[in-house]
Amino acid sequence: MNLTPRKLNSYIIFKLPAAYICGVRTKYIDNQKCMVSVKYRWINQNPFKSMFWAVQGMAAEFSTGALMTSKIQSTGKRISMLVTSNHARFTKKAIGRIQFTCNDGDLIDDVLTKAIESGEGQTIELKSIGIDEQGDEVSSFVFEWSVKLKS
Repeated sequence: MNLTPRKLNSYIIFKLPAAYICGVRTKYIDNQKCMVSVKYRWINQNPFKSMFWAVQGMAAEFSTGALMTSKIQSTGKRISMLVTSNHARFTKKAIGRIQFTCNDGDLIDDVLTKAIESGEGQTIELKSIGIDEQGDEVSSFVFEWSVKLKS
């Protein structure tokens, strides 16, 4: 099954309703990158008149996870995936529409090949950068994903 933004947004409605309510939406996905956006609104604000860090994290994680899911599906193998750690950096107030992009498709290909060939669990760090409407970075997230071939 080819993942599309429409399919991913339907997934968000039913499986990640908090992300959907906060405005997290997939805008683009291909073999190399995934772009997810979220707009600053009343429902996702913090007391400092910007987007709550956890909402940014939901959008950032989804950009990495959707790309990982797409890559796993393309292998035809049963592979489990799980976030094992993350860290974030915030550089500017997140107001307006923020777009999170993960460009790590090639890294995912490499780690999935290793997991399939070895049969052992592998970890990978995927980065997602949040950019505002002015083109400035507002935050960056790194998620460590663990992948393992299911028996």
